Amino acid sequence: MGVANANTDTGDGESWSIKRMIFWSAEYLDSKGVENARLDAEWLLAEALDMDRLEMYLQYDRLLDSVEKSAFKSLLLRRAAREPLQYILGNTSFRELDLLTDIRVLIPRQETEILVESVLSWGSEKEEGLGRVLDLGTGSGAIGISLALEGECSQVVATDVKSDALAVAIINAKRNGVKDLMEFRLGSLFEPIKSDDKFQVIVSNPPYIPDSEVGLLQPEVVDWEPTEALFGGKSGMEIMKEIIIGAPKNLTSKGLLALECGLGQSKQVASEIEATETFGEVMIHRDLTGRERVVTAERN
Repeated sequence: MGVANANTDTGDGESWSIKRMIFWSAEYLDSKGVENARLDAEWLLAEALDMDRLEMYLQYDRLLDSVEKSAFKSLLLRRAAREPLQYILGNTSFRELDLLTDIRVLIPRQETEILVESVLSWGSEKEEGLGRVLDLGTGSGAIGISLALEGECSQVVATDVKSDALAVAIINAKRNGVKDLMEFRLGSLFEPIKSDDKFQVIVSNPPYIPDSEVGLLQPEVVDWEPTEALFGGKSGMEIMKEIIIGAPKNLTSKGLLALECGLGQSKQVASEIEATETFGEVMIHRDLTGRERVVTAERN
């Protein structure tokens, strides 16, 4: 079962143990430019065998039958074509959540957990907790659902411009037991929000990649994830600016604006917030790699 014959040989009569299949598949995926090839091979094989990875390790020498090899081949070829692992498996872990994830929504990133953490930290110091939360561009619902589950919220209103994305977010809210705390509205940014509708928190992970950087992205991102959730215009700041300009009229006094931003954007985001003259001190939060990732500010 050589790499060159991967499209035809997974169903051959050769004996393939779990261990052998993992090692060969890792090498094959690595040759296709896949990062974390060994780990991805393990996840895919565990999915094909309908077992968790620990159980698979304990059966390293077990031989795969023809049905199992065929099921794994299908998954392996999808990953070799650079389809994201999360879309193939159909789910993503995010903080305490298990999220349905498919091509309708952006894949939740670990960096975004810092955005959630900054909002939760702010709310923990408030007697009333987070109050009403507005999650703009909710996508899979990762941010809003996490805040509903982990924070003291009276309600989370989640908006998205795509009805397909809202359908995924609603499923995820039900899956994680917070559907009753959430309301989903279709529309771009503040479009579905009335001018007198007030929130204690406005949070967003908006599209912030400059259009010109499309060629710098991995195939998993540019070829598979929804472009409207990735690109923020010529500078990457167009949608971010809309949120900053629109936030004050929908925030209560002392309400929090919390935004995730791209690399090198944090100071510009802070400057745009300060330019509204409606916020107090602007705080910049670093992610686990030390990069400035989240910007927060309280309304005056």
